[in-house]
Amino acid sequence: MVRGKTVCCGLSTLEVTLMVLFVVMTAVSVGLISVMAFVVLVRDSRGLSCCLFTNTSKLSPTAGPHENPYLIGVGRADCTGPPGDVPLMGYANVEQTAAGIHTRLFSRAFIVDNGSKRVVFVTADIGMVSQRLRLEVLKELEVKYGNLYRQDNVILSGTHTHSGLGGYFQYTLFMITSKGYIKPSIKAIVNGIVKSIDIAHRNIKPGRIYMSKGELEESNLNRSPHSYLNNPAEERNKYKSNTDKQVTLLKFTDLDGDGMGMLSWFAVHAVSMNYTNQMVSSDNMGYASYLLEQEKNIGFLPGEGPFVAAFASSNLGDASPNIRGPFCANTGLPCDYLNSSCPIGGLKMCVALGPAGSDMFNNTKIIGENIFKRAKDLYGKARQEVRGPLHAAHQWVNMTDVTVQLNSTHTGRTCKPALGHSFAAGTTDGGGDLNFTQGAVEGDPFWDGIRDALLGAPSNETQDCHRPKPILFSTGEMTWPLPWHPSIVDVQMITIGPVAIVAIPGEMTPIVVNDMMLVYVLVDQELEAQGTFSNAEVVVAGLCNIYTHYITTYEEYQIQRYEGASTIYGPHTLSAYIQKFRGLAKAIAEGKEQELPKGPEPPFFKDSQLFSLLPAAAVDKKPINTTFGEVLEQVDPEYTVGDVASVTFVAGNPRHSGDMTFVTVEKYHNSTAYWDVVHTDASWETRFHWVKNGAESNATIEWHIPLSAQAGSYRIRHFGHYKQRKGFLETVILAYEGVSDVFRVSKIT
Repeated sequence: MVRGKTVCCGLSTLEVTLMVLFVVMTAVSVGLISVMAFVVLVRDSRGLSCCLFTNTSKLSPTAGPHENPYLIGVGRADCTGPPGDVPLMGYANVEQTAAGIHTRLFSRAFIVDNGSKRVVFVTADIGMVSQRLRLEVLKELEVKYGNLYRQDNVILSGTHTHSGLGGYFQYTLFMITSKGYIKPSIKAIVNGIVKSIDIAHRNIKPGRIYMSKGELEESNLNRSPHSYLNNPAEERNKYKSNTDKQVTLLKFTDLDGDGMGMLSWFAVHAVSMNYTNQMVSSDNMGYASYLLEQEKNIGFLPGEGPFVAAFASSNLGDASPNIRGPFCANTGLPCDYLNSSCPIGGLKMCVALGPAGSDMFNNTKIIGENIFKRAKDLYGKARQEVRGPLHAAHQWVNMTDVTVQLNSTHTGRTCKPALGHSFAAGTTDGGGDLNFTQGAVEGDPFWDGIRDALLGAPSNETQDCHRPKPILFSTGEMTWPLPWHPSIVDVQMITIGPVAIVAIPGEMTPIVVNDMMLVYVLVDQELEAQGTFSNAEVVVAGLCNIYTHYITTYEEYQIQRYEGASTIYGPHTLSAYIQKFRGLAKAIAEGKEQELPKGPEPPFFKDSQLFSLLPAAAVDKKPINTTFGEVLEQVDPEYTVGDVASVTFVAGNPRHSGDMTFVTVEKYHNSTAYWDVVHTDASWETRFHWVKNGAESNATIEWHIPLSAQAGSYRIRHFGHYKQRKGFLETVILAYEGVSDVFRVSKIT
């Protein structure tokens, strides 16, 4: 039995076992995909301690003002995927499967070329970039462009929305918690990323880049302050906050000064849409993009127009948008400070609230607007031009066996991957369902016994390497049916003039507050050591190229809250990354990036080796005496701006439709007798709810009529596909569409 439903006959032993593991793993992993961060380590008598640095220097270009401009290309493409049945990636909640669209998802690409070298940065509205996704994108780019776009000069980053589709991983842990490898899901993301690069490639023209920085308040909160406080007081006391407030922005223009695009980084989790949401959504960072692109692309629908505005993830590890903090949902009192639990109801009752309380749509809007407004201000103020050479450096690293120098006499090493007990507790942005708590430094005989029986006990070597982490899943020692976690990890850096973009393969904690931690200083030193760079600006780009959960400081790791328990390569993970990124920076500074050892290549498993726990979409049925696209609940004849117009259609499963537009809102023009599309399902103002009832389903379309809407006549249309039988064994997929009655919208009188 699986959740009260009989497992269908005909399943293989492997499939049944995996489905059991799916239920077990999702139950103990509700906080699965959350965060990592970037911090500092400094040597002292105890080993590695946190150290914070602030760089207040201005960007100092090393090239003269008359050098040739860059060639710049920007592009944007849809990467939403099928918004039905597919698990959402982030909260690892078995009940959280896609059931419609809040906002569509996009990939945004930026190409910079100086005539001899080229670099690419892509940020996509997805939870994170997986190794499988990156490898498939690079394969597609090689087919199209040969050796032009490669693993060393292309960075892929995810915004970390927890409301994007899952199913694009090749390691067992992630496949179990997202119902396996789902081909339509990864295909949509690969196609969207490649298409955004195609568009940027086609649109390349001479232009200039400007940089601006500033702070943003009231938009992020440290959700693990207890871990933060374990860092040295002398360092913490240098700062006014325990969260990184800095926004870093690059402005791209043509030679006439007209804007082409904007790329910014800010440390905040895209979890304003909480774990109860079932609509695909780009969350707060996507809403910021929506606002700026709509403002710049006058007359274009969302996702269209030449100006591309990207809001990328940074060192967002502990940074939550739920700025009111954690409260017990049943009492309204603050949660326990140490382990984020409640006296009654435990950790599941401890929920962090956004600025609008429990209204996730308004929370998303408020945080997104804050980010948009600050970026708009910085964009307008950007005057410091970025000039100079381009560089790209990349290595594959076996992160299970890196030796790090702790001090003059002692070394440490990284470990085979493992997750601690507090991993299963989740976070205040989404807690676990079972009796795990954050801050656990001892195991639990009950759960350890179940683990040993199902998956095997961790070796003494792995336990010793990860101390004080009590290991829940020794994923580095679990290889059936495929490895559970990656061993080979990308480390990568690109530089645009003096701007160094460091591609972090996960989520780093923002302990460094207003700056970029020791890596900043070390990279800065290496880049400037040869006189090639002056006052290098280091940007931490999060969730790039492969996902490896968190990266905490050595001190934060000792506390073993969710972030430390999810630092999978052990207590010296951060120092290992510092060492590797410093090596890349040194190679760039010396012009020797081509001499870097390539490192061990990661695996690319055959499709036949991957598994899926998502059954094929069934044949669609409809109520008797109805047709697909027929209206079940009609709109009202009249609305006023600020109202919500709603209509319900007989629908098919969105999985039959691929990546298409499901919704349009259209206005009638009397002079031309023409219906003009004013909104789609990419618009913030629309919501597409897909409701499934067995083999029947319906689609409810809401239009939240904005105050800016013009008075006039409107209609709502819905598009989709349904599957029906053709003969005994064959099925066919057919298109349908439905349209509401015409209704009037009037202004407030």
